[in-house]
Amino acid sequence: MPAPEVPGLLTSAETQETVDAIAEWQLPNGMIPWYPGGHADPWNHVEAAMALALGGRIPEAERAYQWLVDLQRPDGSWHQYYLEDSIEQDKLDANVIAYIAAGAWHHWLLTSDRGFLEALWPVVDAAIGFVLELQTERGEILWARHADGTPWSFALLTGSSSICHSLRCAAAVATELGHERPHWIQAASRLAHVIRTEPDAFAPKHRWAMDWYYPILGGALLGDAGRERLAHRYATFVMEGRGVRCVSDRPWVTVAETLECSMAHLAVGERETATTLFAWAQQYREPGGRYWTGTVYPQEDHFPGGEQSTYTAATVVLAADALGGCSAASGLFVDHDAALPGLSDVPA
Repeated sequence: MPAPEVPGLLTSAETQETVDAIAEWQLPNGMIPWYPGGHADPWNHVEAAMALALGGRIPEAERAYQWLVDLQRPDGSWHQYYLEDSIEQDKLDANVIAYIAAGAWHHWLLTSDRGFLEALWPVVDAAIGFVLELQTERGEILWARHADGTPWSFALLTGSSSICHSLRCAAAVATELGHERPHWIQAASRLAHVIRTEPDAFAPKHRWAMDWYYPILGGALLGDAGRERLAHRYATFVMEGRGVRCVSDRPWVTVAETLECSMAHLAVGERETATTLFAWAQQYREPGGRYWTGTVYPQEDHFPGGEQSTYTAATVVLAADALGGCSAASGLFVDHDAALPGLSDVPA
């Protein structure tokens, strides 16, 4: 399968170059750091593994998943940040932990490798079990636990929105393998209901772009409500001709936020806007296929520290697949109702 392409904007050969650039920085143990010598977190590591698979680098993608298998704690979790041979930050972040389910389902959609999916099942099952222990009676999921097991006292909208998507991916894996986990969809439905109806359930992070578009990207808020949410703060976060600010009060454009926002627009049927955002992101591409993580205007300095991150490159590949409809996994983030088990009704 050729790497994804977006006609007129990014060729398959260019996407492959970006995939190969991610693979170049993967460590022998399977870990994919943000950049050479940097740390890895399980969420962005899975994002990079998905991109590797889309570029046909299946052995490298599976080595990335094996790194997670080898590091999973007995309680089903992973720490927040890892260095090549040590733990950098020992917090246990629920969203980071849940994302293995999205990676497992994505890999299955691409490869139809049942043996690999079955091998990952105990890992997914344990991870989701850990995450759901942090769900409150109301339905939101607390951000994290300290390494000693003490839960944090609040939930985050971006993280909970991503967890909603991961729970549906986990339920899809369970169904495919014949395991009964109906409470996973029930948990996702309760979480989506809180995201849609109770904004005060989450710590205020209104200046962050991800809190703006992630309820759509995670599939909790779609249709007219999703379009209304994106329209409401579009002018706040989008710098015309440049991309999406990571925070509302600074001229800091980031490629990953721009492309995630592109996929959010695609998820509510706004293909023209999605394509425009994807096109703007291409100005940050460098020879060799890497992308600058962020750019400050008007100076056009790159941040942080001139970084070209693997997770940014991975988001390019996933967005190209979503826009191009190139693979069997292309709908995973943009056609939720077709690609994932449906959410059940939750009474108000």
